[in-house]
Amino acid sequence: MSDSDKIAKDVEKVIEAPAQVLQYGVEGSQKFAKSLPLSGHEPLQKAKNYWYLLGPGLTTGASDDDPSGIATYSQTGAQYGLGLLWLAAFTFPLMAIIQEMCARIGIVTGRGLAGNIRVHFGRKVLYISTLLLFAANTFNIGADIGAMASAVRLIRPQANFGLIVVGFTVLILALQIFTPYVRYARYLKWLALILFAYIFSAILAHPDWHTVIDHSIIPRITFSKDQLLLVCAILGTTITPYLFFWQTSQEIEEEIAIGQTTLKQRRGSDPMYIKKMRIDVWSGMFLSNVVMFFIIAACASVLFSHGVTNINSAAQAAQALRPFAGNATFWLFAIGILGMALLAIPVMAGASAYAISESLGKRQGLNNKLKQASAFYGVIIISMVVGLGLNFVGLNPIKALIYSAVLNGAVAPVIIVLILLIARNKKIMGEWKNGKASAGLGWALAVMMAVAGIAAIYSLIPGS
Repeated sequence: MSDSDKIAKDVEKVIEAPAQVLQYGVEGSQKFAKSLPLSGHEPLQKAKNYWYLLGPGLTTGASDDDPSGIATYSQTGAQYGLGLLWLAAFTFPLMAIIQEMCARIGIVTGRGLAGNIRVHFGRKVLYISTLLLFAANTFNIGADIGAMASAVRLIRPQANFGLIVVGFTVLILALQIFTPYVRYARYLKWLALILFAYIFSAILAHPDWHTVIDHSIIPRITFSKDQLLLVCAILGTTITPYLFFWQTSQEIEEEIAIGQTTLKQRRGSDPMYIKKMRIDVWSGMFLSNVVMFFIIAACASVLFSHGVTNINSAAQAAQALRPFAGNATFWLFAIGILGMALLAIPVMAGASAYAISESLGKRQGLNNKLKQASAFYGVIIISMVVGLGLNFVGLNPIKALIYSAVLNGAVAPVIIVLILLIARNKKIMGEWKNGKASAGLGWALAVMMAVAGIAAIYSLIPGS
């Protein structure tokens, strides 16, 4: 065999690697990886193999750090310093466990979350939940589109706000509707790496790492009304219903992408594939919470220490950091806002589309073209257009996020309970049903989210 033929075969192996990982799971992918050309750089090859394993879990976790989440974490650091930094470690296992349940449900049943709820619990609860989800996501999309425009105007103050929000809306819609799923999933995966901008920005802020580590391990809470409401806001923005629907549906999209196009083909799983999924999900949720940790640390070390205690948006956080932490931190924050909005907005719109389409029994999925899944793409378009419109009717972005938090607070506990009931049912999940530990933590999370939801609603009552 000639050298050119050997090179061609090596290239074919590298191109086929992602599909091999999806098809054969972790162990199979590791065996496959051993046949790839290492060229004397084994650690680099191991990193590449790990990268191939990541997919829906990574993009789902990364999308959780959207501009509204960044604003919440920035306010946490600015208002309370490092006092609530421990929440990053506290929420990580809770977030990862519920997302793993969602992924497992999708893989084992071959249906999305809404489809499973429709089949096993009926349509009434599902319709109410999906309508609330659609409303919450739309408010959040509107706020995030506005945050993108604000980030651009931080860099170019003379830029026209209206043109920016319209331009980004058109761009995101075009990518979702006209980009093939395999390419679009790859685009979302690479966007997740923008989260490292927040890690670098915190390092450049030069916090006292001894104090940071101390506060990240030992919980501190005053039980004041304002602090409890902020804790509830963190729970609400970290563990949100759109992540549940998106995670489940993306697992199915991955299976369809490797040829498992029918429900019968998708049902069931094997230990290798489940192991691959768990690495993906826990990696994605870990990255999400690490970024939450660094945002709080940066704003606590810079803003809180300089008496800047009121942050209402991610863009305001970037602007406030600039005088104290320098231009590099400012630029990293601003770029992070743009990148994470480009990732999170299509995830929120897509989650609404999956939920509503499955509720109505309509064809759904980014693997389909516009004509094949008109209802699915119709929901995406409506959600995006309404979200865009919110920026022109005078709705304050902070109010939009409050409304979104209240709606999420109403629907999240209900959806979590339904997830737990599905995941523990042996008739549905077979050998992949919940164990006692994950079930216990799941029910604890349901109670916490119910309390957070009640607190979010209570915060809107005049005089409360």
